[in-house]
Amino acid sequence: MIFFFVFRLRLSFFTPFTPIFAANFETGMARMSVKSLLVATFSLFTLLFSTFSYANETPQSAAAGHGEGEFNVTETILEHIKDDHSWHLWGHTTLPLPVILYSDKGLEVFSSAKLMDEHHEPAMYAGRYNYKTIEGKIKVVNADGSIDEAASAKVWDFSITKNVASLFVSILILLLVFLTVGGAYRKRGVKSAPKGLQSFMEPIVLFVRDEVAKPNIGHKYAKYMPFLLTIFFLILINNFLGLIPFFPGGANVSGNIAFTMTLAVFVFIVVNLNGNKSYWEHIFWMPGMHWSMKLFLAPIELIGVFTKPISLMIRLFANITAGHILVLSLICLIFIFKTVFASAIAVPFAVFIGLIELLVAFLQAYIFTMLSAMYIGMATEEHHHEAAHH
Repeated sequence: MIFFFVFRLRLSFFTPFTPIFAANFETGMARMSVKSLLVATFSLFTLLFSTFSYANETPQSAAAGHGEGEFNVTETILEHIKDDHSWHLWGHTTLPLPVILYSDKGLEVFSSAKLMDEHHEPAMYAGRYNYKTIEGKIKVVNADGSIDEAASAKVWDFSITKNVASLFVSILILLLVFLTVGGAYRKRGVKSAPKGLQSFMEPIVLFVRDEVAKPNIGHKYAKYMPFLLTIFFLILINNFLGLIPFFPGGANVSGNIAFTMTLAVFVFIVVNLNGNKSYWEHIFWMPGMHWSMKLFLAPIELIGVFTKPISLMIRLFANITAGHILVLSLICLIFIFKTVFASAIAVPFAVFIGLIELLVAFLQAYIFTMLSAMYIGMATEEHHHEAAHH
């Protein structure tokens, strides 16, 4: 029931866009080039590979620690969407990542491979404390394996986890793409026709400028374009990497609440540091109102200052995580019913949801950027109440 509710909820999101898609379908097909067909073919191949990769990994995850024939759907799904101190490559092959811990006994750096035994199960590592990975978190444990809460509270974990490593990969991709495009513009000039990677990136940058920044911010848009472009492409690249099940993809960065919270905090800082006198006046002393209503509205408007970035944080986190859960739930149907015939329904639906996820990956980056631009525009807009009154 939960699966079909999530599926229906995600389909209902696209209902307002149906007339737009229908009206522009013929135009889009007419403009489709060989490059677009190659991208579509690669995307479909990736989705099919993703589906069968999840199908191959799931029985191994279920067998570990549960015995033959037992299958835990919740644990299997959470294992794929949670962060980890190692990066799964294929089968039982993982890429160990550096563990960086700081405690009252000093700094410790070691490989996450020391936290696993030969059967890829969590093992105790004797450092300055006895460490063990419990539910994805490194804890200090006693000799009998029980958690030492007092000592664990003294340990700060600065490890390079899978999500952090994937974030570095996305930043590297951003640098390579934009340094290459920037170098091409410096070499050929701004007025020359774009070629290669330029021809792919320029329409997207112009889209963010003309459809997101200008309508929502106004004539001051140029000041905020670097910030908006960074947000848009950072979310977009991480969304796409999350759809690829093999290295260097597979990490659920955009579905991590810490990542979305960090983006929302930066939006909160940019909006409120650039808020003008009129913006703060509308929050604490609403113009054109009786003083009693001003006192009533002030706390409500102040709460709105914090709820806007919170909504940005939760929206991106929930949509991306829901997509991963939905695809994994479909794949898990094969192992729940324990028959290969279930794949005849599960695999096509998983591919279909994967295609929708490609659209959602772009839409969520667009929505986050658009709302950020809207909040900046609301904070920097000049209101002329007295002129309007006269």
